[in-house]
Amino acid sequence: MELGIIGLGKMGFNMAERLKLAGHKVVGFDFNKDATAKLTASGSVGVNSLADLVKNLSAPRAIWMMVPSGDPVDQTIANLEPLMQKGDTFIDGGNSNYKDTQRRHAAETAKGFHYVDCGTSGGVWGLKEGYSLMIGGDSEAVDRLNPIWEALAPAKDKGWGHVGPSGAGHFVKMVHNGIEYGMMQAYAEGFSILKAKTPLDLDLTQIAHIWQYGSVVRSWLLDLTAGALDKNPTLDGLEAWVPDSGEGRWTVTEAIDLNISAPVITESLIRRLRSREENNFTDRMISIMRGAFGGHEVKKLDN
Repeated sequence: MELGIIGLGKMGFNMAERLKLAGHKVVGFDFNKDATAKLTASGSVGVNSLADLVKNLSAPRAIWMMVPSGDPVDQTIANLEPLMQKGDTFIDGGNSNYKDTQRRHAAETAKGFHYVDCGTSGGVWGLKEGYSLMIGGDSEAVDRLNPIWEALAPAKDKGWGHVGPSGAGHFVKMVHNGIEYGMMQAYAEGFSILKAKTPLDLDLTQIAHIWQYGSVVRSWLLDLTAGALDKNPTLDGLEAWVPDSGEGRWTVTEAIDLNISAPVITESLIRRLRSREENNFTDRMISIMRGAFGGHEVKKLDN
């Protein structure tokens, strides 16, 4: 089967490699010509324009967009539409907001195109381990692409599924990432408590490896954490600044709209925001309030 991929970052390139190994033809486009040259050198087809991408694919085409959420997706679709034919399929494999996905699905199906959303998890490990694929869209379009899902997933019958109508794939991926926020926060807090108990002189790397086997908290995330601690057990040179790419915020918003209590995911998001505040004003306000009502010491910065 043939697939076009737009966006040849680490994840897009690895997806192309996994598809090639399964015998599928991949045509890839990226604004970075070095990336397209690398794809060609690996045995697939790298092109330097959207027009060439479309020309190198047989109808009905399927084009997978691995671009940032929001306007970049809309711009990519607008640039592709004049080049494509009715019956072709757009696949949004990025982390788009599911409401944007539903809007795009309605617009593209009205024009005779298919639109599929695929929440994709696996990161840089997808080439080796396979990708977790949460797919939304019309059955006709999704079913035709089964060979693609089977090749990208960990196994033909594992790690992927058509979870519902348009937007369902991105909604499930959004909640997936919200859960990921909470898991990461719990591990981080636990290891911080262990580190703070200095009289016991605990070896965090050793403990991480112990927990990998038999423990109820074992997970792939813990495996990755243990590997990271192997390389840098004291986290030297790292800044306590944690970004978020939107899915955690959207998950919290949906929880509020649905009257679902989600304190762990919400707090993990707040902690990420707080990590970016240097000498944050909130904590300084609390300090002066404690000083005002209780005469508690107010610590001042060294000049």
